[in-house]
Amino acid sequence: MKLVNVLVEVDVYCHPLEGDPVYRLYINDELFVERTWIWDDIYLEESIPISAPPGDYLIKYQVIPENSAILKIKNLRIVETNGSAQLIKNILRIR
Repeated sequence: MKLVNVLVEVDVYCHPLEGDPVYRLYINDELFVERTWIWDDIYLEESIPISAPPGDYLIKYQVIPENSAILKIKNLRIVETNGSAQLIKNILRIR
C-alpha cells in the first residue's frame, strides 16, 4: 500500500499551573512527541511529519501530570502533502 506524506502544523499554547508540565502528542495511540514546557508567554508552532497509508489518524494532546497546565491547541492545518489529505477537527484523513 502506498504511503502518503503529510506535514501538519499546529499552534500549541500552554499555561503552567504548577512546575514545568510535560505534554504529549499522540497520533492514534502512538506517542509522537513528549516535551517539557519551559517557556513563558509564547506559543510553539509544532510541525508533525506523517508518512502513512490511507486511513483516519486521531491527533491528540495530553498534559502530564493531569491538571498541571492549561493546554490549548489552535490552528491545526495541513501545510504540505504528496497525496490527498484533509483535517476534520483533530482527525487527519488520508485518501
